[in-house]
Amino acid sequence: MATKKSDKKNAPPKIENRKARHDFHIDDTYEAGIALKGTEVKSIRAGKASLNEAFAYLNRGEVWLKNMYIKPYEFGSYQNHDERRDRKLLLKRKEIREIDKSMNQKGFTLVPLKLYFKRGYVKILLGLARGKKQYDKREDIKEKDVKREIDRKIKGNYNINL
Repeated sequence: MATKKSDKKNAPPKIENRKARHDFHIDDTYEAGIALKGTEVKSIRAGKASLNEAFAYLNRGEVWLKNMYIKPYEFGSYQNHDERRDRKLLLKRKEIREIDKSMNQKGFTLVPLKLYFKRGYVKILLGLARGKKQYDKREDIKEKDVKREIDRKIKGNYNINL
């Protein structure tokens, strides 16, 4: 009997917004579902989506995702979707109230961090974020470089004088 290996090739992609963690301090995170059309789900499964310019906003007690790019499905017909349409996010009322309360404070925004599949459903990880200053970004880069060099030194493949 052959052993079944977990195929990373067949796993649905995780689409991340790496720039968001560089530009913002993330205070809280929320997991939300998205109301999508069938061709959008097929495009996301193929990895043809981007969160780089996307953001979320509140409108009449609902949370909406704006400016997320999902490439039109290449085998879709006349029912294909718009690339950058507003998409409704599915959250609990308690979470929406918490987000509304936080966003009314100065400097907070709702940024999408990751798009992934969970039990067959498309989920999005939202971060309640504050903008970083330029010196904060430089400090993060410096910490990352120091950590990388320490890891190299511990591994023993690289000698460095600290």
